[in-house]
Amino acid sequence: MSLTPNLADYASFTSSFSWEKEKSGLSGLPNGQGLNIAHEAIDRHAAGPLKEKVSFRFIQQDRSVMDCSYHDFMELTNRFANVLGEIGITKGDRVFSFLGRIPELYFTAFGTLKKVAVFCPLFNVFGPEPIFQRISRGDGKVLVTTKDLFEKKVRQLLERLPELKCVLLTDTDKDESERIRSLPRLMEQASDEFTVPPTDPEDPALLHFTSGTTGLPKGALHVHQAVLVHYATGKYVLDFHPDDIYWCTADPGWVTGTSYGIISPLVNGVTNIVDEEEFDATRWYSILEEQKVNVWYTAPTAIRRLMRMNIIPKEQYKLENLRLVLSVGEPLNPEAVTWGEKAFGMPILDNWWQTETGGIMIANFRSMPVRPGSMGKPLPGVEAAIAEVTEEDFNIITEPDKGGHLVLKRGWPSMFRTYLHDEERYHKSFKGDWYITGDLAKRDADGYFWFVGRADDIIKTSGHMVGPFEVESALMAHPAVAEAAVIGKPDQMIGELVKAFIVLKPHYNADDQQKQDITGFARKKLGPAVAPKEISFVESLPKTRSGKILRRLLKARELGLPEGDTSTLEQA
Repeated sequence: MSLTPNLADYASFTSSFSWEKEKSGLSGLPNGQGLNIAHEAIDRHAAGPLKEKVSFRFIQQDRSVMDCSYHDFMELTNRFANVLGEIGITKGDRVFSFLGRIPELYFTAFGTLKKVAVFCPLFNVFGPEPIFQRISRGDGKVLVTTKDLFEKKVRQLLERLPELKCVLLTDTDKDESERIRSLPRLMEQASDEFTVPPTDPEDPALLHFTSGTTGLPKGALHVHQAVLVHYATGKYVLDFHPDDIYWCTADPGWVTGTSYGIISPLVNGVTNIVDEEEFDATRWYSILEEQKVNVWYTAPTAIRRLMRMNIIPKEQYKLENLRLVLSVGEPLNPEAVTWGEKAFGMPILDNWWQTETGGIMIANFRSMPVRPGSMGKPLPGVEAAIAEVTEEDFNIITEPDKGGHLVLKRGWPSMFRTYLHDEERYHKSFKGDWYITGDLAKRDADGYFWFVGRADDIIKTSGHMVGPFEVESALMAHPAVAEAAVIGKPDQMIGELVKAFIVLKPHYNADDQQKQDITGFARKKLGPAVAPKEISFVESLPKTRSGKILRRLLKARELGLPEGDTSTLEQA
């Protein structure tokens, strides 16, 4: 499709961009009463020409479809906001969801935001302990879940969660007690009219937990002002146009599934596809075809799985409506970017951001030449840089292609405002006005950023500083390699040796001959100092549900060390 990109000329647009000017695309609450995410995403559309437009199209496991207009969704979220009022929830209280991708999850999110309470989603695959850690650290007052999940994973925790005031069950018609109640019954009794109260842009809105390498998960708190980034990135990175059908495959338990699977598409007034089922390649391709999806946002894990199937989707499915394919989670290897050209007729556009940033910060824009393997360029209104960072010093690196810490200057609207109950850790994340992301990167002479690795993943071998992504990308170019992950393994002679864990494509043998072939290939591409000195073939790599390879988990297992927080493991 030949729609003109919303951001047609990066340089000129960036030079004139301001967040204040961008704010004019939002309405704000009536009578100047502030800024509320739910109002921008639903109520302003429901009161205008988009009233009957489909906001969410829910595809259930049996492939039945349920459409919900902006007006319908306004009434559902109003009812839920009134339910929260009826059970005594007030401004700033934390409301947790523990659900699959069903309608209740989505009206819980927006109904909570209308009440100016704080929404916190949990993955429905969590076990009891990760649930307990997050609800207790997040001071959860309400949990919305299903009867089955409650019985299997939550009931046993109730005595340990005295502050949890109410559990709302989505699929029962009767209250069990004052504490365990029927959500359908409460929704039926609640009014479908609700006035969003005055909301300061700095009022807390979203709480996302992010796993640390050690210790308990960190709770990054975001405010209603973040909607400006959800709005702008929807327009300029996801390139939303008025009639778009959009699909983000991310679960809202991960920040992408909230920022770009719930908020951004609705703020921009497009139709949002939600599939209840987990990954299934044939199902996914058929959804792209049947729903005539224009913009598709997915994860590297899914892309690598699709690459292993050795089919060309554009030849087997009618995907002529598909205009844009994007990915986030783990940097995309160059092979995956270019595979998109063959598979969909367009490169897959990678972008970079974190739970802490609340929205996309660096991206490959549709109007820009793509450099496979690059993160792209900063979002207009975001200042990114490469810096030398030590306990004592902080210096911006201006020399092209020199690696260092990726840092962002304060001031973008979706920046997290704190780690809940951990102000000290929050302040350690900054050097003056600069947020230290924990990622290492470099910037080329044309302003493109390139991911090197997490600061704690960098391998020091024979005097070289080796980024895992560089080695993994080289390995992925070998015809037998489906996936690769690289760690540093202690070695008395060279500090650390590079060890690779490799998943082979079907029909390739995991034998010594294959190891020799891959090793020789890597030495030619990378040189003997950087190429892996050890290779292990594995069936799968440990990944989070967001698609990030957990290299620190591979290293812990290799060295017999504690595994740390594994609550977001894909296989959990």
